[in-house]
Amino acid sequence: MGWFSGSSKNNPFEMFSESHVIVLAILFIVSAAIFLFRRKLRRLYLRFVEISLAITLIIFETLYQIWQVQNEIWNRSSSIPLELCNISLFLTIILLFTRRRIFYEILLFTGLLGASQALFTPILSYDFPHFRFLHFFFTHLMMIWVPLYFTWVQRYRPTIWSVIKLFVFLNVLMPLILFINKLTDGNYMFLSRKPESTSLLDYLGPYPYYIISMEGLLICLSLIVWLLFREKSTAKEKKPKSFSN
Repeated sequence: MGWFSGSSKNNPFEMFSESHVIVLAILFIVSAAIFLFRRKLRRLYLRFVEISLAITLIIFETLYQIWQVQNEIWNRSSSIPLELCNISLFLTIILLFTRRRIFYEILLFTGLLGASQALFTPILSYDFPHFRFLHFFFTHLMMIWVPLYFTWVQRYRPTIWSVIKLFVFLNVLMPLILFINKLTDGNYMFLSRKPESTSLLDYLGPYPYYIISMEGLLICLSLIVWLLFREKSTAKEKKPKSFSN
């Protein structure tokens, strides 16, 4: 089937093409709708929707791995789901299943910052309606919409401790990723070397110092996200429900 093939010659993706702009428009429209209709959504029983979305994300990611193997694209140095967006996807699935606040606290930052950057500057070869196009944009959109839904509808809020938890999480994760990079000759999370193409990392110093700069930048951006989404003392809405960590 063409939509599940490994070739992009007949339908290559172009950044800010019609299909890309439509996806970005959907991103803003749905995000705005979640905020504007948050009170109405609270009156609905959405647990079935949450579980269904989690299962759908698992199916999409499983099909993606199958697609790589079937088309002989899978490579241990680049196909293991260990990039930051992959981690965010797993956090999204776990949050939808469990509703535990600890996963929200990390996903709010990694999802909003990482997935949004990926949506605006996607590294993608396949245009609509190819499976890879659908997989890429569906999973990345969910990494943004799910934490927004838990913020505005379920009334979760980050605290300054959430930023600290993110810092700890990343620094526990990095040695593991470095070890796997060593075993696979991979460059997951760009912890082994800079990407060959031009990127933001070119402005963050040489290896390995750009890793520290990259982490510092992420923490600074996370503080901005915290300021935007933290619970305001003047908020009129009720405090968020209490869920276990």
